[in-house]
Amino acid sequence: MRFLFLILTLIISSVTASGVYAETLTGAMAKLDANVIFMRHALAPGFGDPDHFRLEDCATQRNLDDTGRQQARDIGNYLRAQNITFDAIYSSQWCRCRDTAQELNIGAWQEFSGLNSFFQGYADPKSTMDQLNTKLSQLPQDKITLMVTHQVVIRAATGHSPSSGGLVLYNSATNEAVPFAINNE
Repeated sequence: MRFLFLILTLIISSVTASGVYAETLTGAMAKLDANVIFMRHALAPGFGDPDHFRLEDCATQRNLDDTGRQQARDIGNYLRAQNITFDAIYSSQWCRCRDTAQELNIGAWQEFSGLNSFFQGYADPKSTMDQLNTKLSQLPQDKITLMVTHQVVIRAATGHSPSSGGLVLYNSATNEAVPFAINNE
């Protein structure tokens, strides 16, 4: 039934006012039968984290700026406009990911260490990916999960490197992944 709804949504919403076909997020998800959306945290200017990084102290981390907070709110508005509801929302424990999940304002979310960044060695890559792969293998195919994380984690899991606020659709049964760009035109 969910698949039929997604196909009908794709057909109904694929023609824009100008008559040009445009792929919707729900349509792209239906094509892949995606049950996971990986999202890279919204814009947090800079590169990596400061040398004095501490997970429990946001002041020691690279964080969202006002543009990043607005980007997250805009993405949340887009997801609501697409009528996408998530059965689960997980976030890395890094403040920029948690703040992104909060600013999306699309539902309750929880921290998950299997999404933490191992870019600078603040998390162990093997342990992180083992946790994430275990979680992905346990996700039901008929539920939709959002995972707010970092470029390094998304690349390791899907082979794709989205920009800040970027999405990668993922089918946890087939391990297929497709990047998706939100066009708010």
